[in-house]
Amino acid sequence: MGVLLAPSLLSADFAALGAAMSAAEAGGADWHHVDVMDGHFVPNITIGPPVIRKLAKVATKPLDTHLMISDPDRYLNDFAEAGCAGLTVHWEACTHLHRTLGAIRKLGLRAGVSVNPHTPVSGLRHLLDDLDLILIMSVNPGFGGQSFIPSVLDKVSEAATMVGSRAIVIEVDGGITPDNAAAVVGAGANALVAGNAVYSGPLSAIGPNLARLRSAADAGLAARGRAAR
Repeated sequence: MGVLLAPSLLSADFAALGAAMSAAEAGGADWHHVDVMDGHFVPNITIGPPVIRKLAKVATKPLDTHLMISDPDRYLNDFAEAGCAGLTVHWEACTHLHRTLGAIRKLGLRAGVSVNPHTPVSGLRHLLDDLDLILIMSVNPGFGGQSFIPSVLDKVSEAATMVGSRAIVIEVDGGITPDNAAAVVGAGANALVAGNAVYSGPLSAIGPNLARLRSAADAGLAARGRAAR
């Protein structure tokens, strides 16, 4: 499959989220990445179900919702009812991760697990039959505009090997730009979250920004294909 592009609304103009989403969709975005932060699990506060409910009314692409919150189990139903297509919870925030993933799937949503830069992906080996997406953080979560951590590339490769032929999306989030997207995809990612690289500048820049990101991702996919031959 091709590489999915999921622009992060964290970097968009919060006073014009609907317009930003429309511009991203016109520019080729596959998903909208929605970062939910509670000021507890991460040192920032963003949005919750009421705002997502409004976003779902104008979005024509799925809402890929990343729950950077403590005790996410309390809010799964709320986010499902708000219109999310998928919910990704953090390994570090869940006491009973198997149960949480089952609850997300029972709601009819794509179930994902995110790991912070310091967290190994090897622990997910025992959950591969229970999840649909692995989100590898390439910055410390909480704020946009951070620099990509290069050592995460090894984790992406490890995750890709572990997943094998399973239909599990490997998504990478943090500091993604056209300069490193090819390497990230080459390592095994098939979904990229990008904030500043997409939403910096005026609305008219969103489409060209996505085109540059898409070109780099396609180059990485082609290189991965050649390496596999």
